[in-house]
Amino acid sequence: MTHKNSIIIGGGAAGFFTAINLASTISNTSILILERGKEVLTKVRISGGGRCNVTHAEFIPQELSKNYPRGEKELLGPFHTFMTGDTIDWFEQRGVELKIEEDGRMFPISDSSSTIIDCFLKEAHRLGVEIYKNHSVQKIHKEDALWIVKTTQGDFSCDKLIIATGSNPKVWKLLEDIGHTITTAVPSLFTFNINDTRIKDLMGLSTEASVEVLNSKLRSEGPLLITHWGVSGPGILKLSAWGARELAEKKYHFGIKINWLLYQTADDAMDQLLDYKHKHAKQSPHTYAQFELPKRLWQNLLLASGIKEGEKWADLNKQQLHQLSNELTQGIYKVHGKSTFKEEFVTAGGVHLKEVNFKTFESKICSNLYFAGEVLNIDAITGGFNFQNAWTGGYIVARAIAN
Repeated sequence: MTHKNSIIIGGGAAGFFTAINLASTISNTSILILERGKEVLTKVRISGGGRCNVTHAEFIPQELSKNYPRGEKELLGPFHTFMTGDTIDWFEQRGVELKIEEDGRMFPISDSSSTIIDCFLKEAHRLGVEIYKNHSVQKIHKEDALWIVKTTQGDFSCDKLIIATGSNPKVWKLLEDIGHTITTAVPSLFTFNINDTRIKDLMGLSTEASVEVLNSKLRSEGPLLITHWGVSGPGILKLSAWGARELAEKKYHFGIKINWLLYQTADDAMDQLLDYKHKHAKQSPHTYAQFELPKRLWQNLLLASGIKEGEKWADLNKQQLHQLSNELTQGIYKVHGKSTFKEEFVTAGGVHLKEVNFKTFESKICSNLYFAGEVLNIDAITGGFNFQNAWTGGYIVARAIAN
Protein backbone atom coordinates (compact mmCIF):
# COMPACT_ATOMS: atom_id res chain seq x y z
CA MET A 1 0.00 0.00 0.00
CA THR A 2 1.40 3.39 -1.03
CA HIS A 3 1.73 5.94 1.77
CA LYS A 4 1.62 9.72 1.38
CA ASN A 5 1.70 12.50 3.95
CA SER A 6 -1.40 14.10 2.43
CA ILE A 7 -3.92 12.85 -0.10
CA ILE A 8 -6.35 15.19 -1.83
CA ILE A 9 -9.40 13.60 -3.39
CA GLY A 10 -10.50 15.76 -6.32
CA GLY A 11 -8.43 17.22 -9.17
CA GLY A 12 -10.37 20.46 -9.45
CA ALA A 13 -9.73 24.06 -8.45
CA ALA A 14 -9.96 23.49 -4.69
CA GLY A 15 -7.82 20.36 -4.86
CA PHE A 16 -4.96 21.95 -6.79
CA PHE A 17 -5.02 25.16 -4.76
CA THR A 18 -4.80 23.15 -1.54
CA ALA A 19 -2.00 20.95 -2.87
CA ILE A 20 0.09 23.85 -4.15
CA ASN A 21 -0.25 25.84 -0.93
CA LEU A 22 0.53 22.76 1.14
CA ALA A 23 3.61 21.89 -0.91
CA SER A 24 4.76 25.53 -0.77
CA THR A 25 4.49 25.56 3.02
CA ILE A 26 5.92 22.17 3.98
CA SER A 27 9.11 20.97 2.35
CA ASN A 28 9.95 17.29 1.96
CA THR A 29 6.31 16.21 2.16
CA SER A 30 4.58 13.80 -0.22
CA ILE A 31 1.29 15.08 -1.61
CA LEU A 32 -0.99 13.16 -3.96
CA ILE A 33 -4.06 14.33 -5.89
CA LEU A 34 -6.50 11.55 -6.82
CA GLU A 35 -8.76 12.39 -9.75
CA ARG A 36 -11.52 10.01 -10.84
CA GLY A 37 -11.57 11.21 -14.47
CA LYS A 38 -9.01 11.23 -17.25
CA GLU A 39 -8.65 15.01 -17.07
CA VAL A 40 -8.07 17.47 -14.23
CA LEU A 41 -9.45 21.01 -13.75
CA THR A 42 -12.32 20.44 -16.19
CA LYS A 43 -14.65 22.85 -14.40
CA VAL A 44 -11.97 25.55 -14.45
CA ARG A 45 -11.69 25.13 -18.21
CA ILE A 46 -15.37 25.87 -18.90
CA SER A 47 -15.92 28.46 -16.18
CA GLY A 48 -16.75 32.01 -17.20
CA GLY A 49 -17.43 30.92 -20.76
CA GLY A 50 -13.90 29.54 -21.05
CA ARG A 51 -12.29 32.66 -19.55
CA CYS A 52 -12.31 31.51 -15.87
CA ASN A 53 -14.01 33.94 -13.53
CA VAL A 54 -11.28 33.68 -10.86
CA THR A 55 -12.83 35.88 -8.18
CA HIS A 56 -14.85 39.07 -7.63
CA ALA A 57 -13.59 42.57 -6.84
CA GLU A 58 -15.14 42.78 -3.39
CA PHE A 59 -12.53 43.58 -0.74
CA ILE A 60 -14.59 43.79 2.46
CA PRO A 61 -15.13 40.40 4.17
CA GLN A 62 -18.62 41.27 5.42
CA GLU A 63 -19.72 42.34 1.93
CA LEU A 64 -18.06 39.38 0.23
CA SER A 65 -19.78 36.88 2.53
CA LYS A 66 -23.21 38.29 1.60
CA ASN A 67 -22.89 36.61 -1.80
CA TYR A 68 -23.21 33.11 -0.28
CA PRO A 69 -26.80 31.91 0.31
CA ARG A 70 -25.31 28.98 2.19
CA GLY A 71 -22.06 29.72 4.03
CA GLU A 72 -22.42 33.47 4.65
CA LYS A 73 -21.90 33.23 8.41
CA GLU A 74 -19.29 30.46 8.28
CA LEU A 75 -17.07 32.17 5.67
CA LEU A 76 -16.84 35.53 7.40
CA GLY A 77 -13.94 34.45 9.64
CA PRO A 78 -12.04 32.63 6.86
CA PHE A 79 -12.36 35.69 4.59
CA HIS A 80 -10.48 37.72 7.19
CA THR A 81 -7.62 35.25 6.66
CA PHE A 82 -7.68 34.85 2.86
CA MET A 83 -9.94 36.64 0.39
CA THR A 84 -9.94 38.60 -2.86
CA GLY A 85 -6.80 40.68 -2.39
CA ASP A 86 -4.89 37.58 -1.30
CA THR A 87 -6.14 35.70 -4.37
CA ILE A 88 -4.93 38.48 -6.67
CA ASP A 89 -1.50 38.49 -4.98
CA TRP A 90 -1.29 34.69 -5.12
CA PHE A 91 -1.78 34.58 -8.87
CA GLU A 92 0.39 37.63 -9.56
CA GLN A 93 3.27 36.03 -7.65
CA ARG A 94 2.99 33.15 -10.12
CA GLY A 95 2.92 35.35 -13.20
CA VAL A 96 -0.86 35.51 -13.71
CA GLU A 97 -2.27 39.02 -13.76
CA LEU A 98 -6.02 39.48 -13.23
CA LYS A 99 -8.28 42.25 -14.51
CA ILE A 100 -11.53 43.68 -13.16
CA GLU A 101 -14.55 44.02 -15.43
CA GLU A 102 -17.31 46.61 -15.01
CA ASP A 103 -19.56 44.23 -13.08
CA GLY A 104 -16.75 43.33 -10.64
CA ARG A 105 -15.91 39.92 -12.09
CA MET A 106 -12.19 39.18 -12.34
CA PHE A 107 -10.50 37.23 -15.14
CA PRO A 108 -6.93 36.58 -16.24
CA ILE A 109 -5.85 39.31 -18.66
CA SER A 110 -5.43 36.55 -21.25
CA ASP A 111 -9.21 35.94 -21.12
CA SER A 112 -8.40 32.23 -21.18
CA SER A 113 -8.97 29.59 -18.51
CA SER A 114 -5.90 27.82 -19.91
CA THR A 115 -3.79 30.47 -18.17
CA ILE A 116 -5.11 29.35 -14.77
CA ILE A 117 -4.85 25.65 -15.63
CA ASP A 118 -1.27 26.05 -16.87
CA CYS A 119 -0.38 27.93 -13.69
CA PHE A 120 -1.75 25.15 -11.49
CA LEU A 121 -0.11 22.35 -13.46
CA LYS A 122 3.24 24.15 -13.61
CA GLU A 123 3.22 24.87 -9.87
CA ALA A 124 2.14 21.34 -8.98
CA HIS A 125 4.95 19.90 -11.11
CA ARG A 126 7.54 22.33 -9.72
CA LEU A 127 6.61 21.46 -6.14
CA GLY A 128 6.52 17.70 -6.72
CA VAL A 129 2.78 17.21 -6.26
CA GLU A 130 1.79 13.84 -7.73
CA ILE A 131 -1.39 13.58 -9.78
CA TYR A 132 -3.06 10.23 -10.39
CA LYS A 133 -5.89 10.28 -12.93
CA ASN A 134 -8.56 7.59 -13.44
CA HIS A 135 -8.47 6.81 -9.71
CA SER A 136 -12.09 6.68 -8.59
CA VAL A 137 -12.30 6.47 -4.81
CA GLN A 138 -14.41 3.53 -3.62
CA LYS A 139 -13.99 3.74 0.16
CA ILE A 140 -12.29 5.75 2.88
CA HIS A 141 -11.79 4.66 6.48
CA LYS A 142 -9.47 5.11 9.42
CA GLU A 143 -7.00 2.49 10.65
CA ASP A 144 -5.39 3.71 13.85
CA ALA A 145 -3.98 7.15 13.01
CA LEU A 146 -3.93 6.59 9.24
CA TRP A 147 -6.55 7.19 6.57
CA ILE A 148 -6.99 4.33 4.09
CA VAL A 149 -8.20 5.29 0.62
CA LYS A 150 -9.35 2.50 -1.68
CA THR A 151 -9.52 3.36 -5.39
CA THR A 152 -10.22 1.48 -8.63
CA GLN A 153 -6.46 1.49 -9.29
CA GLY A 154 -5.15 0.55 -5.85
CA ASP A 155 -5.07 1.44 -2.17
CA PHE A 156 -3.31 4.31 -0.42
CA SER A 157 -2.72 5.47 3.13
CA CYS A 158 -2.10 8.98 4.44
CA ASP A 159 -1.76 11.06 7.58
CA LYS A 160 -4.01 13.87 6.34
CA LEU A 161 -6.97 13.45 3.99
CA ILE A 162 -8.51 16.40 2.12
CA ILE A 163 -11.81 16.12 0.26
CA ALA A 164 -12.09 18.63 -2.60
CA THR A 165 -14.44 16.83 -4.99
CA GLY A 166 -17.13 19.47 -5.35
CA SER A 167 -20.71 18.26 -5.65
CA ASN A 168 -20.08 14.53 -5.89
CA PRO A 169 -22.94 12.31 -4.61
CA LYS A 170 -20.69 9.23 -4.48
CA VAL A 171 -18.15 10.96 -2.22
CA TRP A 172 -20.94 12.42 -0.07
CA LYS A 173 -22.14 8.83 0.48
CA LEU A 174 -18.62 7.79 1.55
CA LEU A 175 -18.57 10.68 4.03
CA GLU A 176 -22.00 9.68 5.31
CA ASP A 177 -20.64 6.17 5.92
CA ILE A 178 -17.97 7.56 8.28
CA GLY A 179 -20.45 9.66 10.26
CA HIS A 180 -20.95 12.95 8.46
CA THR A 181 -24.36 14.48 7.79
CA ILE A 182 -24.99 15.40 4.16
CA THR A 183 -27.52 18.07 3.20
CA THR A 184 -29.30 16.79 0.09
CA ALA A 185 -28.19 18.62 -3.04
CA VAL A 186 -30.51 20.67 -5.22
CA PRO A 187 -29.58 22.88 -8.21
CA SER A 188 -28.53 26.38 -7.21
CA LEU A 189 -27.72 28.47 -10.31
CA PHE A 190 -30.38 28.04 -12.97
CA THR A 191 -32.56 30.02 -15.36
CA PHE A 192 -36.37 30.12 -15.53
CA ASN A 193 -38.37 28.51 -18.32
CA ILE A 194 -41.25 30.80 -19.38
CA ASN A 195 -43.49 30.53 -22.43
CA ASP A 196 -45.24 33.89 -22.72
CA THR A 197 -46.17 36.07 -25.70
CA ARG A 198 -44.94 39.19 -23.88
CA ILE A 199 -41.32 38.02 -24.17
CA LYS A 200 -41.65 35.89 -27.28
CA ASP A 201 -39.08 36.58 -30.03
CA LEU A 202 -37.05 38.87 -27.77
CA MET A 203 -34.07 36.50 -27.39
CA GLY A 204 -30.90 38.31 -26.41
CA LEU A 205 -32.67 41.39 -25.11
CA SER A 206 -31.36 42.58 -21.72
CA THR A 207 -32.70 45.24 -19.37
CA GLU A 208 -32.70 46.12 -15.68
CA ALA A 209 -35.70 44.77 -13.76
CA SER A 210 -36.78 43.70 -10.31
CA VAL A 211 -38.28 40.23 -9.90
CA GLU A 212 -40.07 38.56 -7.02
CA VAL A 213 -41.37 35.02 -6.62
CA LEU A 214 -45.05 35.00 -5.72
CA ASN A 215 -46.03 33.69 -2.27
CA SER A 216 -42.46 33.95 -0.99
CA LYS A 217 -39.93 36.46 0.34
CA LEU A 218 -37.64 35.90 -2.66
CA ARG A 219 -36.89 39.04 -4.64
CA SER A 220 -33.94 40.55 -6.48
CA GLU A 221 -33.03 43.18 -9.00
CA GLY A 222 -30.44 43.46 -11.72
CA PRO A 223 -29.96 42.78 -15.43
CA LEU A 224 -32.59 40.41 -16.79
CA LEU A 225 -31.80 38.59 -20.03
CA ILE A 226 -34.58 37.20 -22.21
CA THR A 227 -33.65 33.87 -23.79
CA HIS A 228 -35.38 31.56 -26.24
CA TRP A 229 -36.58 29.43 -23.30
CA GLY A 230 -37.45 32.17 -20.79
CA VAL A 231 -35.40 34.51 -18.61
CA SER A 232 -31.85 34.53 -17.28
CA GLY A 233 -29.28 37.12 -16.22
CA PRO A 234 -27.85 38.14 -12.81
CA GLY A 235 -31.24 39.11 -11.36
CA ILE A 236 -32.70 35.67 -12.08
CA LEU A 237 -29.57 33.76 -11.04
CA LYS A 238 -29.61 35.54 -7.66
CA LEU A 239 -33.18 34.36 -7.14
CA SER A 240 -32.27 30.80 -8.11
CA ALA A 241 -29.34 30.76 -5.67
CA TRP A 242 -31.15 32.22 -2.68
CA GLY A 243 -34.30 30.24 -3.42
CA ALA A 244 -32.61 26.95 -4.36
CA ARG A 245 -34.45 24.82 -1.77
CA GLU A 246 -37.74 26.68 -1.83
CA LEU A 247 -38.00 26.54 -5.63
CA ALA A 248 -37.05 22.85 -5.61
CA GLU A 249 -39.97 22.23 -3.22
CA LYS A 250 -42.23 23.99 -5.73
CA LYS A 251 -40.89 21.57 -8.37
CA TYR A 252 -39.88 24.65 -10.38
CA HIS A 253 -43.47 25.66 -11.11
CA PHE A 254 -44.31 29.08 -9.67
CA GLY A 255 -45.25 32.61 -10.59
CA ILE A 256 -42.95 35.64 -10.71
CA LYS A 257 -43.80 39.33 -10.75
CA ILE A 258 -41.57 41.46 -12.98
CA ASN A 259 -41.19 45.21 -12.56
CA TRP A 260 -39.58 46.43 -15.77
CA LEU A 261 -39.24 49.88 -14.17
CA LEU A 262 -37.23 48.54 -11.19
CA TYR A 263 -38.47 50.64 -8.26
CA GLN A 264 -41.41 52.56 -9.70
CA THR A 265 -44.94 51.65 -8.64
CA ALA A 266 -48.00 51.24 -10.86
CA ASP A 267 -49.17 54.68 -9.64
CA ASP A 268 -45.82 56.22 -10.62
CA ALA A 269 -46.10 54.65 -14.06
CA MET A 270 -49.71 55.81 -14.43
CA ASP A 271 -48.75 59.42 -13.71
CA GLN A 272 -46.07 59.32 -16.40
CA LEU A 273 -48.37 57.61 -18.91
CA LEU A 274 -50.97 60.36 -18.41
CA ASP A 275 -48.19 62.90 -19.00
CA TYR A 276 -47.13 61.11 -22.20
CA LYS A 277 -50.77 61.08 -23.36
CA HIS A 278 -50.94 64.84 -22.86
CA LYS A 279 -47.58 65.66 -24.47
CA HIS A 280 -47.66 63.20 -27.39
CA ALA A 281 -51.39 63.06 -28.10
CA LYS A 282 -51.02 62.73 -31.90
CA GLN A 283 -48.25 60.12 -31.78
CA SER A 284 -48.67 56.36 -31.71
CA PRO A 285 -47.31 54.82 -28.48
CA HIS A 286 -45.69 52.17 -30.70
CA THR A 287 -43.43 54.75 -32.40
CA TYR A 288 -41.13 55.51 -29.47
CA ALA A 289 -40.35 53.37 -26.44
CA GLN A 290 -40.80 55.08 -23.08
CA PHE A 291 -39.17 54.60 -19.65
CA GLU A 292 -35.87 53.85 -21.49
CA LEU A 293 -37.16 50.33 -22.20
CA PRO A 294 -35.95 48.34 -25.23
CA LYS A 295 -38.37 49.15 -28.06
CA ARG A 296 -39.42 45.56 -28.83
CA LEU A 297 -40.22 44.88 -25.17
CA TRP A 298 -42.18 48.15 -24.93
CA GLN A 299 -44.20 47.24 -28.02
CA ASN A 300 -44.99 43.75 -26.67
CA LEU A 301 -46.20 45.25 -23.39
CA LEU A 302 -48.39 47.68 -25.34
CA LEU A 303 -49.99 44.79 -27.22
CA ALA A 304 -50.48 42.88 -23.96
CA SER A 305 -52.32 45.94 -22.62
CA GLY A 306 -54.72 45.98 -25.56
CA ILE A 307 -53.01 48.92 -27.32
CA LYS A 308 -52.86 48.15 -31.02
CA GLU A 309 -50.54 49.58 -33.64
CA GLY A 310 -52.04 52.69 -35.20
CA GLU A 311 -53.75 53.87 -32.04
CA LYS A 312 -52.62 57.28 -30.84
CA TRP A 313 -51.87 58.38 -27.28
CA ALA A 314 -54.99 60.54 -27.39
CA ASP A 315 -57.12 57.46 -28.20
CA LEU A 316 -56.08 55.50 -25.13
CA ASN A 317 -58.67 55.11 -22.40
CA LYS A 318 -58.00 54.88 -18.70
CA GLN A 319 -58.41 51.10 -18.67
CA GLN A 320 -55.67 50.66 -21.30
CA LEU A 321 -53.34 52.98 -19.41
CA HIS A 322 -54.09 51.20 -16.16
CA GLN A 323 -53.36 47.83 -17.79
CA LEU A 324 -50.11 49.17 -19.24
CA SER A 325 -48.98 50.57 -15.88
CA ASN A 326 -49.58 47.10 -14.39
CA GLU A 327 -47.70 45.36 -17.20
CA LEU A 328 -44.76 47.70 -16.65
CA THR A 329 -44.52 47.26 -12.89
CA GLN A 330 -46.27 44.08 -11.79
CA GLY A 331 -46.71 41.70 -14.70
CA ILE A 332 -47.19 38.07 -13.63
CA TYR A 333 -45.29 35.36 -15.54
CA LYS A 334 -45.60 31.61 -15.01
CA VAL A 335 -42.38 29.63 -14.63
CA HIS A 336 -42.66 26.00 -15.74
CA GLY A 337 -39.25 24.47 -15.18
CA LYS A 338 -35.58 25.42 -15.11
CA SER A 339 -32.50 25.20 -17.28
CA THR A 340 -28.86 24.87 -16.26
CA PHE A 341 -26.92 28.13 -16.41
CA LYS A 342 -24.49 27.61 -19.32
CA GLU A 343 -22.27 24.60 -18.58
CA GLU A 344 -21.76 25.62 -14.96
CA PHE A 345 -23.71 23.32 -12.68
CA VAL A 346 -23.71 24.57 -9.09
CA THR A 347 -25.62 22.86 -6.30
CA ALA A 348 -26.81 23.72 -2.83
CA GLY A 349 -25.97 20.81 -0.57
CA GLY A 350 -23.07 18.89 0.90
CA VAL A 351 -21.34 18.33 4.22
CA HIS A 352 -23.34 19.92 7.04
CA LEU A 353 -21.56 23.12 8.09
CA LYS A 354 -21.99 22.51 11.83
CA GLU A 355 -19.70 19.51 11.44
CA VAL A 356 -16.74 21.61 10.24
CA ASN A 357 -14.29 23.79 12.17
CA PHE A 358 -14.00 26.88 9.99
CA LYS A 359 -10.75 28.00 11.61
CA THR A 360 -9.08 25.02 9.93
CA PHE A 361 -11.76 23.50 7.64
CA GLU A 362 -11.19 20.25 9.53
CA SER A 363 -13.97 17.79 10.26
CA LYS A 364 -15.38 17.85 13.79
CA ILE A 365 -16.38 14.21 13.31
CA CYS A 366 -13.08 12.72 12.14
CA SER A 367 -9.61 14.04 12.97
CA ASN A 368 -7.17 14.80 10.13
CA LEU A 369 -10.01 15.01 7.62
CA TYR A 370 -10.36 18.36 5.82
CA PHE A 371 -12.69 19.91 3.25
CA ALA A 372 -12.25 22.54 0.54
CA GLY A 373 -14.73 23.91 -1.99
CA GLU A 374 -18.25 22.83 -2.86
CA VAL A 375 -18.08 19.44 -1.14
CA LEU A 376 -19.35 21.54 1.78
CA ASN A 377 -22.90 22.90 1.87
CA ILE A 378 -21.61 26.25 0.58
CA ASP A 379 -22.55 27.89 -2.68
CA ALA A 380 -22.67 31.39 -4.10
CA ILE A 381 -24.29 33.54 -6.70
CA THR A 382 -22.56 33.80 -10.07
CA GLY A 383 -19.57 36.11 -10.47
CA GLY A 384 -16.45 34.31 -9.23
CA PHE A 385 -17.64 33.75 -5.67
CA ASN A 386 -17.66 29.94 -5.80
CA PHE A 387 -14.00 29.94 -6.83
CA GLN A 388 -13.15 32.37 -4.03
CA ASN A 389 -14.65 29.88 -1.57
CA ALA A 390 -12.35 27.21 -3.04
CA TRP A 391 -9.26 29.44 -2.76
CA THR A 392 -10.05 30.45 0.81
CA GLY A 393 -10.75 26.90 1.96
CA GLY A 394 -7.69 25.49 0.18
CA TYR A 395 -5.38 28.08 1.69
CA ILE A 396 -6.69 27.59 5.24
CA VAL A 397 -6.55 23.79 4.99
CA ALA A 398 -2.91 23.97 3.85
CA ARG A 399 -2.01 26.38 6.65
CA ALA A 400 -3.80 24.23 9.25
CA ILE A 401 -1.95 21.08 8.17
CA ALA A 402 1.37 22.95 8.07
CA ASN A 403 0.86 24.14 11.64
